[in-house]
Amino acid sequence: MFRRTFWFTAGAAAGVWATTKVNRTLRKLTPESLAATAANKAIETGHRFKDRAVGFAHDVRDNMARREAELDEVLGLNERPELPSPRRFAAIENTNDPKYSKDPRYVERSTYSYNRNEDH
Repeated sequence: MFRRTFWFTAGAAAGVWATTKVNRTLRKLTPESLAATAANKAIETGHRFKDRAVGFAHDVRDNMARREAELDEVLGLNERPELPSPRRFAAIENTNDPKYSKDPRYVERSTYSYNRNEDH
């Protein structure tokens, strides 16, 4: 009697285990699950590629800067020439400008309003 119960329980457990495995596998093979898996793999591959490309770009920039420094040293471009100081100009009024003339036609009118919206 004990042997029959044991084998019955073992068979039921094996059946439950097999059914669970089959259901999981079937869920993994649905179109939605396959699409999600493919998208996740593509994203992971993209991240790996981006990381490698960024690393490569950093290496190229570092080597480029090192080579430019070598060339600057060989060509003597490291010494910066002394630039002359900027020239300073005195503020001179332009007496030919009409606003400085004594002609009444060119006298500034301080009472004139420049606000376009004032009269509307």
